[in-house]
Amino acid sequence: MKTRINRRYVLGATLLCCWLTNTYGQEDKSLFKVRQQQAATPETKAPNKNVVPSGEFKKTKLTGDFISEGAAVADLNKDGKLDIIAGYYWFEAPNWTRREMAPSRTYDPRKEYSDSFLNLGMDVNQDGWDDVVIVDFPGKPGFWFENPKNNAPGTWKKHIIADSVGIANESPGFIDIDGDGRLDILCGDKAKKQIVWLKSPSKPGDTEWKRFPLSAENVAGTEIFSHGIGYGDIDKDGLNDVVVKEGWYKGTSDKKAGNWVFHPANLGEPCSHMQILDVNGDGKNDVVSASAHALGIWWHEQIVDEQGKINFKTHLMSNTTAQTHSSIMADLNGDGRKDYITGKRFLAHHGRDPGDADPGIILWFEFTPGKAPYYKEHVIDNDSGSGLNVVAQDMNKDGKIDIVIANKNGVFLFENKMK
Repeated sequence: MKTRINRRYVLGATLLCCWLTNTYGQEDKSLFKVRQQQAATPETKAPNKNVVPSGEFKKTKLTGDFISEGAAVADLNKDGKLDIIAGYYWFEAPNWTRREMAPSRTYDPRKEYSDSFLNLGMDVNQDGWDDVVIVDFPGKPGFWFENPKNNAPGTWKKHIIADSVGIANESPGFIDIDGDGRLDILCGDKAKKQIVWLKSPSKPGDTEWKRFPLSAENVAGTEIFSHGIGYGDIDKDGLNDVVVKEGWYKGTSDKKAGNWVFHPANLGEPCSHMQILDVNGDGKNDVVSASAHALGIWWHEQIVDEQGKINFKTHLMSNTTAQTHSSIMADLNGDGRKDYITGKRFLAHHGRDPGDADPGIILWFEFTPGKAPYYKEHVIDNDSGSGLNVVAQDMNKDGKIDIVIANKNGVFLFENKMK
């Protein structure tokens, strides 16, 4: 029976590869390669089991419309309350009244992708008003909407980011690369196949994002549909490195030279945002990742291989849900240690993947270094999931980290009620 089921999932995934090739066209053959690799893994559908939320979060559904795969929060109208952003729309706190920044629409979750994959709220031009950053469909340039400062609606000016750099890798990160206290974008460059970062404007009144290379050109992790990228200190030399599923780029103090050396390593399957931390408490940094389109959440234990080089041994953490296409680290339980938050990207490929339409589960893991198995799973919800990025921020100013997500199920707020 198990063999028959696995064959069915392999066949389904293989057929999906053919469909995706026709859908995206010749330009995006890289996605076909990704799906081929995933089709080779039979376990793409979560096992049938009763997943019950812990009851530690209060759920608010702002809308059931599919308007974005990304979400963000910011005080857009300067009333002291954090608003919720999803694509070209924002929801005004505290009643979550829906407003529009630019003409948009609701998408069909079983037929379409949105034009908003990841979102970020920040004061880009430092004029005292929060703006909205949007990462578009993979390979397209990112852009940001300039806050009209409570002027008439429909006046949010659109600015293209970093000279129209096509943002490659489906898991770009909003990360402060240069330590100036402002978030930048870590991603791949579509044209040059290069790991780059797009520096946010640093001076008041400045609107220019600048592109700086970290790696050489034509390297791993930079295809349009590459899955998985992260930033942290792998070798504990005090300098952050870049990880992709194929290995890691050793960081230097020069973040503009494009000479970071690549070290091949086994970091698992195509995944979402990769988090770097010491999971087991052995003093070496490990990597946590989750499967973007198949099944599995893992921690990759840092080891020294037979050649004396840094490599990784993969441990399965969970198979509760598939297609965990985004993640973030935040201290949810107030113990001083950051936790790992991820969730299912509901209908990631319009219901054509095995398990694609399974319940939209969102969950978090607390880590217990020194005490095996070093983590504990908690389910937040089983009827929402996640999109392409997760927001973890104190929305109601009660001192606890809350969660905001947007995906094909709609837009959701989860208020943290843990004691």
